[in-house]
Amino acid sequence: MNYAGGPSVLLASTDASPVLEHNSDGRSPFLFTCDHYGRQIPAPLGGLGLPEGELVRHIAWDIGIAGVATQLADHLGAHLVAQRYSRLVIDCNRPPHVASSIPLISEATTVPGNEGLSREAAELRRAQIFDPYHARIDEIIERRLRDGMPTVLVALHSFTPVYAGIARPWHIGTLYHRDTMLPPLLLKHLRSEGDLVVGDNEPYAVSDETDYTIPVHGEKRGLMNSGIEIRQDLISDQAGETAWADRLARILGEIETTLRKEAKI
Repeated sequence: MNYAGGPSVLLASTDASPVLEHNSDGRSPFLFTCDHYGRQIPAPLGGLGLPEGELVRHIAWDIGIAGVATQLADHLGAHLVAQRYSRLVIDCNRPPHVASSIPLISEATTVPGNEGLSREAAELRRAQIFDPYHARIDEIIERRLRDGMPTVLVALHSFTPVYAGIARPWHIGTLYHRDTMLPPLLLKHLRSEGDLVVGDNEPYAVSDETDYTIPVHGEKRGLMNSGIEIRQDLISDQAGETAWADRLARILGEIETTLRKEAKI
């Protein structure tokens, strides 16, 4: 199949919105985002030419993070904004101009539906998936600021236990760039758990070239912010998702108490 030209319409009126919201009336200072929550692919893209076995792997989404994010938002009464469509269609945590925005190869897997993609087809993906998602995050933050609600942005992700044949020792990692308030608190609390190997900007680090949500929605607005990465084998079933949602709710609740006592929020 030739995907290069791409469809003229990507999402029909009957298709799911790219934006999923949970607890939209939540009053918690924490605003959660989940860029790789879902793995849906618009029907006109034909599964991007990949078999189903590839579309359930990490290359398509962040395994386990959907369950953690939803339960965590419920525990804290927090607003969650998530992306339903697969990052193989367009990665909503990449600047649209970089090559990894619509990957030709993800890990070692070639994505046929992204080969030879026209500029118009790429722009259609951005216009119908990437832009609505980030526009909604913008709207939510604007509304919260207008209403005088403190806002602490936390981007939720998961990572593979092995990458390029190398085992990753971390159970969880904090990802950050310019914020000096939330990441140290997160690291302190996570390390005090006693049973965790905690990554400090591991297994990834945030930058303007490799990330979008934190630099654009957090740093440019001067919000406290951090990314959280959980290793996928720890949240590969419902019990793991629940355990980590419970743990993070307790830790973030303690951090919220600290920030309020210090009049930071």
